[in-house]
Amino acid sequence: MKLNLKEIVENLIDNFLEAGDLAIQLREKGLVKKIKSDNTPVSNGDLEVNKFISKKISEITPNLPIISEETSENKDNLNLKDFWLVDPIDGTYDYINNLEEFTINAGLIINNKPVAGLINAPAKKRMFYSYEKGNAFELSNGKKTNLSNSPAKKTENLKFISYSTKIKPEIQKIYDDLGVKENTRMKSSLKFCVVAAGEYDGYVAEPRAYEWDIAAGHAILEHSGGTVTDFEGNEILYGKKDLKNPSIILKNKNIL
Repeated sequence: MKLNLKEIVENLIDNFLEAGDLAIQLREKGLVKKIKSDNTPVSNGDLEVNKFISKKISEITPNLPIISEETSENKDNLNLKDFWLVDPIDGTYDYINNLEEFTINAGLIINNKPVAGLINAPAKKRMFYSYEKGNAFELSNGKKTNLSNSPAKKTENLKFISYSTKIKPEIQKIYDDLGVKENTRMKSSLKFCVVAAGEYDGYVAEPRAYEWDIAAGHAILEHSGGTVTDFEGNEILYGKKDLKNPSIILKNKNIL
């Protein structure tokens, strides 16, 4: 499928910025919260943002199905190669508890690979997006930065992100092999963005979470010059039967 990725992504940027404003406004009004069947929280903010961005995505790419965390549509379709993965609020705990690390996400998958991504972290006032190698950007305070342009620099003291303060032995072994000296806990797909921006060097996790949690960040980090693989160094593909992620290692361009 031949698509103008630049045009698609650029047509979605304002929508994602507006979705961020909507998420903050709904939170300020007071969210209605529920616990889903998998024991994770959801709010009316998740659902409203999902509708808002999915409507725009459908207008721009009407022939591409959307798989969203918050709807059942297309999740049983096992033959999808070209589709969107949407996580309207990643980091719902932070969102409902007035914290800042939640994000709004959409990743475009073509031939089971991520080719474009958009991530807005509205409480941080940071918007990230990408389409193709060399075109990964951050918008912040009205300034646009090409994350792909920063020169790679060898660093001795690698700083990684983890999703937990308790580091499992298999992850500690990877840290030791790579020479990771520092570790900071961070939730949501913001971790992909700060690795792409060079603020941290990487992230390691055993199999957990779902494809919509990582697709947008995967595209942004790869397009900035970084890599995303499983523990064995294999490429991560999308549209798997259960939509669950394998193990994952993120590295920025400084440790390739």
